[in-house]
Amino acid sequence: MRSHDLTVSALKCPLRRGLDDAHDLEPRLEQIRLTMALAFELGPRLVIIQAGRIPEQTSRNRQGTVEAVSPLPDGRDSLAEKEDPRVALMKDSLEALGKHGDRTGVIVALDTGHDEPATLVAYLDRFDVGSLAVNFNPANLIMNGFNPYAAVRTFGRRLAHAHAQDARRTSPSKLATVALGHGDIDWMQLLANFEEIEYRGALTVLGADQAELAAGVSFLRRFVV
Repeated sequence: MRSHDLTVSALKCPLRRGLDDAHDLEPRLEQIRLTMALAFELGPRLVIIQAGRIPEQTSRNRQGTVEAVSPLPDGRDSLAEKEDPRVALMKDSLEALGKHGDRTGVIVALDTGHDEPATLVAYLDRFDVGSLAVNFNPANLIMNGFNPYAAVRTFGRRLAHAHAQDARRTSPSKLATVALGHGDIDWMQLLANFEEIEYRGALTVLGADQAELAAGVSFLRRFVV
């Protein structure tokens, strides 16, 4: 790779289930830790995962109305954990990975799209670790009804890596990923937002084949110096 002047921007660790699923959870966590070790050896020191949906921080009382859940001094959510064990599983899993990342110098970035950006940031802010971050994917965000431009500002310092992927409305009720530059995303605006938060990380093009990747890189070079 060095002989071709290439570097690795990040490693992605695919998971069959989220970190809130107890089934085979420890082997999945071990796989992430092994990927973190490889990311350290290869240089990027960054691993991207799809952790699953962030658990709701609300609970229903006996009358059926929704109440906010107040975190306990140790960061646990009393009502939410009693009602749904997945809340505790997600928290304990991310806390363990964050602490491992702090010790080894490797960041774990959660892929975006399924959760409202402000909710994800608020959730990560509850952890007393420095190795939990966000992988930005505008296509995922727009396909789930979120504003990717506002999300850049919301993620701010949490944004550790960004994927360049486009999406377009293919019917009144359907959105789909498309080749970079052929979707509904205004990349000039998005890149201006990256500059606004002083993002200096990688912008990794996603594509179906070599030709699509090359075209995507060529498209971005029109805006990035």
